[in-house]
Amino acid sequence: MKEQELQQLFDSMSLKEKAGQLFQLAGGMLADDTAMMGPMQDMGIEKEDIQLAGTVLGSMGAEKIREIQDAYMENHPHHIPLIFMLDIINGYKTIYPIPLAQGAAFSPKLTEACAAMAAREGAAAGLHVTFSPMVDLVRDPRWGRVMESTGEDVYLNGCMAEAMVKGYQGADLKGAETLAACVKHFAGYGGAEAGRDYNTVEVSERSFRDFYLPAYQKAIDAGSALVMTSFNTINGIPATVNRWLMRSVLREEMKFDGVLISDFGAIGETVCHGVAENRSDAARKGIEAGCDIDMMSGTYPENLEQLIEDGRLDIKLVEESAWRVLQLKNRLGLFENPYKGADQGKEREVCLCREHQELARKMAQESFVLLKNEEELLPLKKERKTAFIGPYVENKYMLGGWSFTGDPQDARTIREACGELKGYDITFHKGCPVLSSDVKLEGFGNYTQETVPAKQQEEMLSQAIEAAKAADEVVLFLGEHFLQSGEATSHGEIMIPRVQQELLDRIYEVNPEIAVVLFNGRPLDLRLVQKKAKAILEVWMPGTMGGAAIVDTLTGKAVPGGKVPMSFPYSVGQIPVHYDELPTGRTHLPGKDKDRFVSKYLDIPNKPSYPFGYGLSYTRFEISPVQLSGKTLHAGEHIEAEVVVKNIGDRAGTETVQLYLHDVSASVSRPVKQLKGFQKIVLEPQQETVVRFSITESMLTFLREDDTVGSEPGSFEVYIGSDSETKNKAVFELI
Repeated sequence: MKEQELQQLFDSMSLKEKAGQLFQLAGGMLADDTAMMGPMQDMGIEKEDIQLAGTVLGSMGAEKIREIQDAYMENHPHHIPLIFMLDIINGYKTIYPIPLAQGAAFSPKLTEACAAMAAREGAAAGLHVTFSPMVDLVRDPRWGRVMESTGEDVYLNGCMAEAMVKGYQGADLKGAETLAACVKHFAGYGGAEAGRDYNTVEVSERSFRDFYLPAYQKAIDAGSALVMTSFNTINGIPATVNRWLMRSVLREEMKFDGVLISDFGAIGETVCHGVAENRSDAARKGIEAGCDIDMMSGTYPENLEQLIEDGRLDIKLVEESAWRVLQLKNRLGLFENPYKGADQGKEREVCLCREHQELARKMAQESFVLLKNEEELLPLKKERKTAFIGPYVENKYMLGGWSFTGDPQDARTIREACGELKGYDITFHKGCPVLSSDVKLEGFGNYTQETVPAKQQEEMLSQAIEAAKAADEVVLFLGEHFLQSGEATSHGEIMIPRVQQELLDRIYEVNPEIAVVLFNGRPLDLRLVQKKAKAILEVWMPGTMGGAAIVDTLTGKAVPGGKVPMSFPYSVGQIPVHYDELPTGRTHLPGKDKDRFVSKYLDIPNKPSYPFGYGLSYTRFEISPVQLSGKTLHAGEHIEAEVVVKNIGDRAGTETVQLYLHDVSASVSRPVKQLKGFQKIVLEPQQETVVRFSITESMLTFLREDDTVGSEPGSFEVYIGSDSETKNKAVFELI
């Protein structure tokens, strides 16, 4: 629809219709009159409000969405189509690894391809918008939603945010295989105090701007059509009604001109925050802050008209938001084709097609991180008898806590994937359930928690112990339950489940040749696992093709090359622990543990068990000293920094070469290191190559003492290595 036609349509709408465009409801409410009972009636939501709602949450499937769209448009006074939105986090039906695992792959191009795959499937199923990517910076693994982020680093998060937006949206939002992206949660949600979901965020403006905002900016610059507000407060004001954050920062500074949507019920929750007197006050403050769509709190349809009638709200604010929603519908091409990509035949064709499964398998392979491999226990050798033991040997529930659109039954288990192997002597044993019966779960979907009687558990354990005795080596498949990470899954302790630790302890007593394959949605405290496992392969929640990708990697068909995107803490006592910390006036030097008056713990190390960027391979790489093309850098120029990387092992492998910079002296304290670039290379045995990075003045900017953004002259250290702990450096001067 041309702009002039859209304006004419908008001008012909009543105030109630315009306000209706700002209300999002669950799809079932459009078709089910019983939805008007109970809570929705208590909110003051009437049937007319539902009939005029502009967007829908939670409906999926081409046939169903077409039916809802037809019925809605027929009854709407101006026959305006709905937008259908859903959380497609790591795949629609073909589920690929969780976002944290994608961060471990350090491959924005592969992430972009996976997002495009999710868009193809989701669009064919009738959807228009996905609530993704989540680009919140995360430094506290107690927070369950770390699984939905790509990690602790501002640069990596920005690269992944840009890739996801491009993958979902493609070249044209009107395309039949695209989805509009919604970057979330604006802003600072990952900084929740104590890792407790929905909790307060306290962060200085300097840290907020230097660390938290850049990834949102990258997503906005990539063209993200929507932004979602966060539940938390910023400077004591909930983000959803924070005018400074939404109008000054998001709209004016960051130049976002798309649709701003609240998170689920967030506008109404500002009453609980104590910043809105009642639901009417919450609605007024939400629209004044620029929040265009009220997701499921009902405060907008309940109050906006009355607020305008009473003179407490400027009608222009409602019209401004309603116009943005109509513009989004127009960008999606819904006025010409209300169904967009919805096509039952296409849905059957693309969902879980072979091409998509192979892409999911590749993403999983590249996301796995080899944390430990003593005596080169991995990959497995055909001449050795191996016992596969653990609750994940035959477990299909490895899609991730947000993957409610996927069907676990489509996943290939470890045992099923082993059916393709030839020449290996492997036995399979469960050993124990994922969780003991006293652990209770909450989550999406209709998952029924497994209950195993005590006698049966004893038999499972006994069989596993006997198998371990008879084997040359044991691979234990352990980790979190898929519902132990995700939204509202904060944990004070982040170790593997107790029943699984007991299994590991008992197996170790009879056979110490143990490799652990670890399933989880967050970094874990692995001290007890490290003590008894000679090898640890981190596989996260790997998705539909996870079983096949794991077997590929265990047998050496694929070689692990992932890197830790978020530090694994030694214990929760260190949290938050991250590599890009600020230096202190009394830095502790490892090895000088008798120095008392320095910044250190007396009972645990300062450093995490596995730092950001860490990851082993089945081969070994050698990196030469850093060479610079010059010793000085001027604005508008660049310096080349290079190293020679050589595969000194006996098999091919992938290395992610990482560039870090450090501003030695500035007007404000700067991080000890910051990632500024990375390159993935594949080398054959004894092959070497030059890896080169270009360093520009723009890479050295930050929020300076005078609150302006820019660089400052002085010395800079250049580090190039295989992880954030590298000491391989050179120095240049910014003039």
